[in-house]
Order: sequence, then C-alpha cells, then structure tokens
Amino acid sequence: MAEVADNPALSRYEMAVDGAVAVVEYRRLGDVLALTHTEVPQALSGRGIGTALVLATLDRVRAAGLKVRPLCPFITAVIRRHPEYGDLVATDRG
Repeated sequence: MAEVADNPALSRYEMAVDGAVAVVEYRRLGDVLALTHTEVPQALSGRGIGTALVLATLDRVRAAGLKVRPLCPFITAVIRRHPEYGDLVATDRG
C-alpha cells in the first residue's frame, strides 16, 4: 500500500495510488487533530484504500504523540473496527 504523507499547508494527510489521491482532512487544535473528512476518488473505490488511509493516518498521529477527535463518520467506524486505536481518541474533560 502507498505511504501516507502529511500536507500541513492543506491540513490533510494524503495517499497517492494509481495517479489518484485519497485524503483525510483535519483541523489542528493544539495536540489534537480534529479529523473532519475522508475522501477516496471513485477510481479507487472498493479496494480498501479508505481504511488503509485512515489506519496509516492514525499511525502517524500516534508517532507524533497527538490525539484525534474523529468528526468524520467513516473514521469513527474505522476506529470502532480497530479498537487498538481507541487510545488516540481525545476525551473532553471539564
């Protein structure tokens, strides 16, 4: 699977596959990334690219010592299917 790269200028993680780019968009809020949208081009649909993109994004977030706030329903579903990433979800306190 292709590598995921952070593109902070566009506030998104990107994965290029077969000439198309799948993305996870985010807003950085201190040490938390609000993951707002996942988009996989139709040409890549049905190949597991979206899930691979989200998991690789979460791996990068973990490596950076950040947390996430999954606002995208697809990302929420991926985290539910992969509970080993549940510790990355920011909890609201106070």
